[in-house]
Amino acid sequence: MSEIDFSFLDLVRQAVPGATIDTGDSRDMASAFVDREHLVDVCRTLRDHADLQFAFLADLTAVDRLPSSPRFEVVYQLACLGPAFGTGVARRFRLKVRLMNDDARLPTVSGIWPAADWAEREVFDLFGIDFTGHPDLRRVLLPDDWEGHPLRKDHPVQIRKDTSSWSPMQLTEAEFTANMKAAREHAARAARAIVGQRGQGD
Repeated sequence: MSEIDFSFLDLVRQAVPGATIDTGDSRDMASAFVDREHLVDVCRTLRDHADLQFAFLADLTAVDRLPSSPRFEVVYQLACLGPAFGTGVARRFRLKVRLMNDDARLPTVSGIWPAADWAEREVFDLFGIDFTGHPDLRRVLLPDDWEGHPLRKDHPVQIRKDTSSWSPMQLTEAEFTANMKAAREHAARAARAIVGQRGQGD
């Protein structure tokens, strides 16, 4: 196995000097922990820096390390697709944020990578981690009246629960059209914000 290259993280440290970036133990790809307070600035740098261009958020998930403390890790799997899509070098990168059990929250990155929108909802649904600033943070897999978060290690293994409400998973044509319109408007706002941020940096 070739040696993992962490040198590109120096560009992030220069761009976000207040961030704590710890490379820790990386085996299959470059991985690093970042402090929650600088997550958004670090993610924006990873996406926008001309020599980085991690424009593709491949996955966003979480890990419950109970009984360890910090308990949770939120994991972002990123990729730069290489010169065909910009000036960055093709590579993968795993970014992580540690969270305490009694303060399991961090800012949304859905304004940086729109693909994070539903992935953050899934992590919220299954782990109970709050993404502050998310435009529509609600359950995506379980019914709204479900109690608890089933991928937490302290969630009951065997549980029988009758839902207090039920509705068929069908949308009317009007509801579908309204949902699609709202999703397009959200994506357009995010794109305008990105263009505005890049314009301010020129």
